[in-house]
Amino acid sequence: MAVLIVLNRARLWHKHGMVSRASRSDRSRKPLGAARLDELALAYVARFATSRAKLTRYLTRKVRESEWTDDGDAMAACEAVADRMERLQFLDDKQYAAMRAGAMTRRGLGVRRVKAQLFVDGIAPDDSGDAIAEAEDKAMASAIGFARRRRLGPFSARASEDPKERERQVAAFARAGHSLALARRILAVPPGDGDALAALDAETALD
Repeated sequence: MAVLIVLNRARLWHKHGMVSRASRSDRSRKPLGAARLDELALAYVARFATSRAKLTRYLTRKVRESEWTDDGDAMAACEAVADRMERLQFLDDKQYAAMRAGAMTRRGLGVRRVKAQLFVDGIAPDDSGDAIAEAEDKAMASAIGFARRRRLGPFSARASEDPKERERQVAAFARAGHSLALARRILAVPPGDGDALAALDAETALD
């Protein structure tokens, strides 16, 4: 008898409790239509520098989290809002790519990291080409900046004779998006070698 009571309670919980919780979840989804979607987009572009793809992802997430109330297709509405933001010049993927790549280069990140980030941000090749070319031109300056921040190579307190330590430093350059050849070239400059450092600085000035 006790077993039957437990089973009956389990059936009742499954039948009513789960449905009730799902219903509460459904009721918590806020209504969303094209007009509100446009307001969300305006607030987003006012707050963040963004690409079209990033804005569209944001709007798509808002649609998934809400109850769509308009007759039109929600995904088509997201694209239409993004189109409007472009017409208003709140979105410019080429300008965004240049800004994003420039900021990354100044932080000491290399070309591979720049390419990867622009890909993640949904920038098309036609819009990312100039920014990537600029990052390639600034590759030496960016790598030197990385070495300076991390106190590697010519900026370290002392030279390291440990091959494993040297490879760890090369790996740090690689994770930052720099080529292995460029990393080894900079790390080959010993601390205090003013002439070699001046040569690198001169090459940077020509970039």
